[in-house]
Amino acid sequence: MSIFSSSRARRVYGTVAAVGASALILAGCSGGTTPSESSAPSADREDLTLSIGTVLPQTGALSYLGPPEEAGVGLATAEINEAAKGVTVEVQYGDSGDPDNKAYETTVPKLLGSDVSALIGAASSGVTKLFLDQAVSAGVITFSPANTSPDFTTWDDDNLYWRTAPSDLLQGEVLGNLIAEDGNQALGIIYLNDAYGTGLEKVVNETFTASGGEVVASESYNAGDTNFSAQVSTILAANPDAIAVIGFEETSTIVPSFVNSGFDSSKFYFVDGNISQWGDDMPVSIEGSKGTQPGPVLADDFQERLKAQWLEQGDGNELVDFNYAAESYDATVLLALASLAANSTDPADIASKLQEVSGGSGDGEKCDSFADCADIILGGGTADYDGYSGGIGFDDAGDPTEASIGVFQYGADNTHTRVN
Repeated sequence: MSIFSSSRARRVYGTVAAVGASALILAGCSGGTTPSESSAPSADREDLTLSIGTVLPQTGALSYLGPPEEAGVGLATAEINEAAKGVTVEVQYGDSGDPDNKAYETTVPKLLGSDVSALIGAASSGVTKLFLDQAVSAGVITFSPANTSPDFTTWDDDNLYWRTAPSDLLQGEVLGNLIAEDGNQALGIIYLNDAYGTGLEKVVNETFTASGGEVVASESYNAGDTNFSAQVSTILAANPDAIAVIGFEETSTIVPSFVNSGFDSSKFYFVDGNISQWGDDMPVSIEGSKGTQPGPVLADDFQERLKAQWLEQGDGNELVDFNYAAESYDATVLLALASLAANSTDPADIASKLQEVSGGSGDGEKCDSFADCADIILGGGTADYDGYSGGIGFDDAGDPTEASIGVFQYGADNTHTRVN
């Protein structure tokens, strides 16, 4: 089933933006509700304590995403509580790990046993798939800031799964077009054989081929692999102009294998799972290589607030990556706003208001901070929150209908800057 119609999207300076709920073709999708007529009057309200647990990567293949995501949750929590609008957020931070180390197997039961209303996470689509049914059975919301697998659009989730990250159908289309627009005719792909990797590979392959290019070799590998010589040899034998690497931290082993065999180190293309600020952690130069990452340009003041939050929250460590920080911040704010609108911390009640407070119902008053949106709700109105990750506007499946994909390029120090 196709769930995204590329003819309903517009390419804007290296981004794909969905132009409303009609950009998604939905069939048999779970999630979404009809918004209530109005929020509870202020006189009938009680002070709410919203308990949230995070299932984000402190260890494993995506551990570099943990700091920006946890900083986003922490910053939103601090600002919500400082606003003192009738809802206090309490957060328990937990490790998702990855499908290899399985840290989520300890974290998720512990959080569910602590009566949280929502889990924020996981970063990895593959990890979320391993615990989502457990959370749904417990009647708890799972809200991911980074899941991009198209499979979640039609998941049987009792309206309890939401995400602020766009589907890989968007990122894959942007990356495939970018590789073609850079003048490449022959593409090699190496990808992780999991839900994330196979989904992205499919869309990049189809998009690049549709642009007139040829995917001359596409090779998979499995989580935990450390030797990629067979895949490297097969791809290089096909003489690609460019190579797309779809994976995680193992990229720092894969890329040198190609470069040491003579491939041009400026012709790699990365995705959100491996577009890290590699620096010295990448043993070879990747100057000139590019990658894509969902999310808008972050305002300087937001980045500075995140850095300050992480210095306090992360044992004095400096925040160097900002991947999915905005999506994590917005997930936390949306949960608090939905709780306030529902006048409840019951997960089903909160879920019934998430589409409304995100602007997905199309009849709210625009606002761009928790405090301003809370004032609208407390005044009896309907808030439409536009966050740092974009307009959001959840559809009936709990997917954002507005999204941007940034294009980044690496410099001589193996760190990247946004170019579109």
